[in-house]
Amino acid sequence: MIEQLEQIEASALAALPAVSDSAGLEAWRVTHLGRSSPLMSVLGDLGKLPKEERPAIGQRGNQAKRALEEAYTAKAEALRQAEMEHALRAGALDVTLPGRPQRRGRLHPAVQGLREISAVFAEMGFQIYRSREVESDDYNFGLLNMPPHHPARDMWDTFYTTTPNVILRTHTSPGQIHAMRQFYPEPIRVILPGMCYRYEQITARSDIQFYQVEGLAVGRRITLSDLKGTLSDFARRMFGQTVRTRFRADHFPFTEPSAEMDVECFVCGGQGCAVCKQTGWLEILGCGMVHPTVLANGGYDPAVFSGFAFGMGPQRITMLKHRIEDIRYFFQDDMRFLEQF
Repeated sequence: MIEQLEQIEASALAALPAVSDSAGLEAWRVTHLGRSSPLMSVLGDLGKLPKEERPAIGQRGNQAKRALEEAYTAKAEALRQAEMEHALRAGALDVTLPGRPQRRGRLHPAVQGLREISAVFAEMGFQIYRSREVESDDYNFGLLNMPPHHPARDMWDTFYTTTPNVILRTHTSPGQIHAMRQFYPEPIRVILPGMCYRYEQITARSDIQFYQVEGLAVGRRITLSDLKGTLSDFARRMFGQTVRTRFRADHFPFTEPSAEMDVECFVCGGQGCAVCKQTGWLEILGCGMVHPTVLANGGYDPAVFSGFAFGMGPQRITMLKHRIEDIRYFFQDDMRFLEQF
């Protein structure tokens, strides 16, 4: 029986060098180490042998099994290395082939609008001031001349939180108070870009979150003429030196007097089209002189200081410039839309 085991081991080891791939190695394992292999048959018949012969034959059988398993492991590693080497050689980089261009990401169209507006005001001497998106009711309304139960609060559909007096800001105007209290008594010339939130029905023209750019200038002897001159210069830098502007009276609780600013339709050149609803004008922002109460709440004496403020929607301007008909496109992550910018 021992001689039979030695022949089985020698035969298996002699057949191993001829194996050249993983499939052949698996076939070798089944033939020589599988349940139906000659080695396993001998080991399975140990119980039929006389008791005095079993230890020696069992020991020799286990030795043969270990030798075949070690040979199998070594061959498997050698085949793996050989296959890896072949794959590396076959897939070597040919530097003479033309490269595949990598697609680069782009700035979101809403961010493009924000950056363009910020760049224009930076050229005009305004600095960017960041303010928080989670605000207190006092900063969002009370300090902007809208005390509790003021009817003007109904103009903004507010997201309230479970914490009393804490809301998501409905406009960037609360940043005016933060800026004034930080820079007092120095003059101020800042813009405040950021996200705003309103609990509104989502439609083609309105969304629950959107960008705004607030502007604030505070100093001595600032007049309405300064406001009109600044915004008219912004329009020329933004839309072209020949663009016309106009101001219409309006009302905002935190400015007095208040106005809305229109620019000549840059789609039809003022002739009238679907974008401007045949009027030849596009409304792009609201503005006004800072209300004395708001100045006082910011720490400035309204008898000495004055200022102007304005607010615009960069997404609205982007929609007008590119004839985008639905504001929901901005945050739907549709690549067909985003790749156009």
